[in-house]
Amino acid sequence: MITIKRALVSVSDKTGIVELCRELAEFGVEILSTGGTARALKEQGIMVTEVSDYTGFPEMLDGRVKTLHPKIHAGLLALRQNKQHMATLKEHRIGMIDMVVVNLYPFEKTVANPAVTREQAIENIDIGGPSMLRSAAKNHQSVVVLCNPNQYHGVIEELKRNKGSISEETARILGQEVFRTTSHYDQAIYRYLSGQHGTASHGEKFGSEMSMQFIKVQDLRYGENPHQAAAFYRDARDIAGVAALKQLWGKELSFNNILDVNAAVNIVREFEKPATVFVKHNNPCGVAQNDDIMKAFTQAWSCDKLSAFGGIVSINRPVDGKLAAAIAKCGFLECIVTPSFAPEALALLKEKKNVRLLELAQLTRKVEQLDYKRVSGGLLVQDDDSLTLDESKLKVVTKKKPSAKDMASLLFAWKVAKHVKSNAIILVRGTRTVGIGAGQMSRVDSVFITQRKAGRLAKNSCLASDAFFPKEDAIEQAAKIGVKAIIQPGGSIADEDIIKACDKHRIAMVFTGIRHFRH
Repeated sequence: MITIKRALVSVSDKTGIVELCRELAEFGVEILSTGGTARALKEQGIMVTEVSDYTGFPEMLDGRVKTLHPKIHAGLLALRQNKQHMATLKEHRIGMIDMVVVNLYPFEKTVANPAVTREQAIENIDIGGPSMLRSAAKNHQSVVVLCNPNQYHGVIEELKRNKGSISEETARILGQEVFRTTSHYDQAIYRYLSGQHGTASHGEKFGSEMSMQFIKVQDLRYGENPHQAAAFYRDARDIAGVAALKQLWGKELSFNNILDVNAAVNIVREFEKPATVFVKHNNPCGVAQNDDIMKAFTQAWSCDKLSAFGGIVSINRPVDGKLAAAIAKCGFLECIVTPSFAPEALALLKEKKNVRLLELAQLTRKVEQLDYKRVSGGLLVQDDDSLTLDESKLKVVTKKKPSAKDMASLLFAWKVAKHVKSNAIILVRGTRTVGIGAGQMSRVDSVFITQRKAGRLAKNSCLASDAFFPKEDAIEQAAKIGVKAIIQPGGSIADEDIIKACDKHRIAMVFTGIRHFRH
């Protein structure tokens, strides 16, 4: 057991610190402290010794140097079982410190402010705090170290049980947590200074190293398949992604649920107007945008009811009782994601077996982030595919020009296409999908799939292709099913033949100059 006789307390986040120090004082612990922490404790009637009085050396350089002193670090690092260490402490009149309570300057919170200056960021790089934490954690067999207010309650309870002492096992666990904390802190500073937190330094888009920090949200029952163990982690810097979901109802999300919810959220965020997206196996199977969210829901559902069954639906407007009644008639859905549920909607949907009800307040906000793909032995990193079309740069390449209404349909289809596995073909009427062909090895096969999905609704539809057409075969098939306008990147060596085929069938075609492969 480690008996606490002297504690050093210096915290930026003062949550719970008075309660902890009051308990320490009850056990007769001498409390050393600095600056604002010392003032806060004294104001509450807790006896404190200023670190500058303890070391005999004043704080200096605007507080940059205050705890970097041998009387602090020798008192933390000395091995209690080492006679030579103990003799050295006695020779220099250095006392032992049995507990350190430190949390660090709020660097990440500071640099999250878009208006922060580099000077402000630098001043929020903590030096003394990490040094004390690491010294104490290195000597965790003799020193108890707390780096998070969430740890205080458990330590207080153990102090009470053990009459002022802490077990060596608890000290080991707390010491271990320090190195996770300081590692995360250093990574945040590195990201900022290397440009990964914003504009890259020296014009470099990607640094020579990649540091990422993720915090466990939960263990999952299994991964993509039952024989694969899995867990869900959130990006420590991301507050708007699917890890920010609030689950109101239903059993815990599965690995595949989370993947599909992520896809549905990313697609619905493409639209500012009321929109609904159905997703199955990471591909949309119905997307619609309408001034009336009820119509958008009905149109998205009607695109491919068979595929949508057992899928995920994301709706970028609140769900009221009327919309909830429509959702309830759709049969089994794994998850419903929306900014909010009205009380009557929540009550109605809770009657559905096995549905998960999820709220994501920032569902209409597009999130810029890097895209990571793990490969054997490495990591591929790229910008998120968030490029939007500049309509003024679209190029109509056929004799027939799309009408304003057709152009709106093409632009809608283009937003959907970039979220569909390549080779992707999207058929739309107005601003609703009527057929989606995904993940085929040949583009013409994707056209065949959309034709089968759309049926008679293919006639007079508009088509989007995520990449160029290598041959005329897909155009010929599109003409047979009644497509009237096509949007595609262009750039194939067969472009001239493709344009001629469109002119032959009086199909309007627009080139974007942008490709949206999705692997």
